Amino acid sequence: MKSLTRYLTFRIPERMDFVNVTPDVTQAVAESKVREGLCLVNAMHITASVFINDDEPGLHEDYKRWLEWLAPYDPSPDRYHHNRTGEDNGDAHHKRQVMGREVVVAITAGKLDLGPWEQIFYGEFDGRRPKRVLVKIIGD
Repeated sequence: MKSLTRYLTFRIPERMDFVNVTPDVTQAVAESKVREGLCLVNAMHITASVFINDDEPGLHEDYKRWLEWLAPYDPSPDRYHHNRTGEDNGDAHHKRQVMGREVVVAITAGKLDLGPWEQIFYGEFDGRRPKRVLVKIIGD
């Protein structure tokens, strides 16, 4: 069995944004030389996400509006009890919970086995500082 571990680091200047990491993950799969296996991609921070969807700007804008509607940014301790600890990112924890922590993608014939239009994204909900994404590939 082969394996490869790769860490991607992001410093997103906005509070919320999405980055297509499919090219980075594709490169890691190629370097791993795994022909048949699995690729785990997960956000290693509790205010960030990894998810799969279409790389369409309108959809990304819809996500941002929808997430802000579900869990609006509000640094006060009135809306989010978490902010009573001195933090201001209670909303980001909720957004991460909705969008998910990780994805697992099959590797078939040495390539990510994604469906039509599927791309892997890093979602940032409390930007402005470095955060990591783990890419873990295992297989034969």
